[in-house]
Amino acid sequence: MFEEENAQWGLVHALVLDGKGGARSIARTELDELQLQPQESLWLHWDRSHPQTQTWLRKSSGLSEFACDLLLEENTRPRLLPLPESQLLLFLRGVNLNPGAEPEDMVSVRIFAAASRVISLRLRPLRATDELLVQLADGKGPKTASELILYMAQYLTNKVQDLVSDLSEIVDAEEEKLDTDERYTPEHGSILQIRRRAAGLKRFLAPQRDIFAQLTRIKLPWFCDDAADYWNELNNSLTRYLEELELTRERVGLVLEAEDRRLSVRMNRTMYRFGIITGIFLPMSFLTGLLGINVGGIPFSDSPYGFMIACLLMVSVALGQWWLFRRLRWV
Repeated sequence: MFEEENAQWGLVHALVLDGKGGARSIARTELDELQLQPQESLWLHWDRSHPQTQTWLRKSSGLSEFACDLLLEENTRPRLLPLPESQLLLFLRGVNLNPGAEPEDMVSVRIFAAASRVISLRLRPLRATDELLVQLADGKGPKTASELILYMAQYLTNKVQDLVSDLSEIVDAEEEKLDTDERYTPEHGSILQIRRRAAGLKRFLAPQRDIFAQLTRIKLPWFCDDAADYWNELNNSLTRYLEELELTRERVGLVLEAEDRRLSVRMNRTMYRFGIITGIFLPMSFLTGLLGINVGGIPFSDSPYGFMIACLLMVSVALGQWWLFRRLRWV
């Protein structure tokens, strides 16, 4: 009920965290009069493209004009920006799992976080927020604003793991086919697509890893006591995924190089055989041309066995060449 009403205002989700792992939904009209209890936190998740979102953010959110401009700017990259009064802006990227979308065309979530309030903006749907809602509905979700942004970062990172594993498995399959079947030819378009995906993921994951590393060192008063340990674990996870992506790109290069070498060997073998055949038939072509000259004096021209003798002569030349090539180990 509240979600349908809130959608008219561009508000995707409006939740009050109860501090115990659960949450309750509220309507957009309740925001102005909302009074949070000491253990409660507010999470507002907005659709950035909705006009009402921009209006509320600039006029009713209480954020500075500088913070609103950053949250609403068109193009962003992963970044972390501390603000006065122990607040921060956090821009993260996640794998695009929407139907018909390319996974490496990553979706962004822009977050303003304070001690008891989190405002997040998205342009396209996020699986991470859907999973958060399920956890909150079961009473197993984040309890504070600090845990909320940590959970969101963790869900975004987990989706990266699935995609990196899928890319690695595809390369594994291609390498196995090349090793077991000499006639197998990989599809260059699909192989290059893997390399492009790996490069696209690295473009955003590398700065996001640096952000997680910065969050391990930031000591805000409203952060959980063990927040630094969790941020450090996410940093290590992204480092591992980036190393796996780099290895995947190198393995794709090796697959393409192996295919190029195989094609080169196959072409050289074909040209080698063609050269041998040409060398065998060149003397016979000379003999047939010589015997075809319409002049007198051609040997055996008056003999009824002349044609037979000419054929035996050419066969003898071919056999002699074959023996010579075998002796020289050319064949």
